[in-house]
Amino acid sequence: MHVFSDPNNLDAYLSGFLWILKLTGASAGCALVIGVLLAGMRVSPVPVLRGFGAGWVNIFRNTPLTLVIFFCFFGLYSTLGLTLSDNFILNNFWLGVVGLSTYTAAFVCEAVRSGINTVPTGQAEAARALGLTFAQTLRIVVLPQATRSVIAPFGSILIALCKNSTIVGTIGLIEASNVMKDLLNSNGDAVIPIFLVFAGTFAAILIPTGYFFGWLANRLAVKR
Repeated sequence: MHVFSDPNNLDAYLSGFLWILKLTGASAGCALVIGVLLAGMRVSPVPVLRGFGAGWVNIFRNTPLTLVIFFCFFGLYSTLGLTLSDNFILNNFWLGVVGLSTYTAAFVCEAVRSGINTVPTGQAEAARALGLTFAQTLRIVVLPQATRSVIAPFGSILIALCKNSTIVGTIGLIEASNVMKDLLNSNGDAVIPIFLVFAGTFAAILIPTGYFFGWLANRLAVKR
């Protein structure tokens, strides 16, 4: 483990995983908001909204994430001139968040829609009979009940998002996978220890996350 006894290598390792956590947190928040809105569109009585939601899901679920990230950098930034920060590193970070959140939102949407489908239709019909609009019915009656059944899928999506965030390294952000590559290039005699440290760190983060969401899903599950 002499590699990580070097303060520079240790700082790079910690910085790499800090970027991963930042990417995951920011993208998860954005994807949740977009995904819930898309799920509302997919169950909307308005055909145009249903079509837009279905199109978003079908496009992003069937497009490799690498292409989405490349489009954000080479398409939005290099070609269209979209700049999200004057700092090059932060700009790449936010471009990565845009790509990750728009991609992940498609999976959040389908998870939420499956939860909405578990809510008895009588609940929505009763709400509409009381004079609530579609949006009010969804926000006050349906979504609070649907959320309880999608906790476990949300956990799986978050874990996948954390692992997918390493792809942002392809557009220049020095996150964990890029740090690992640099350490491997400069320490060829320590390939296995370096790999084990990085793999172990991901496992240490994601395994407890999976158990937490499993526990939360069981705790909040609707008893039938």
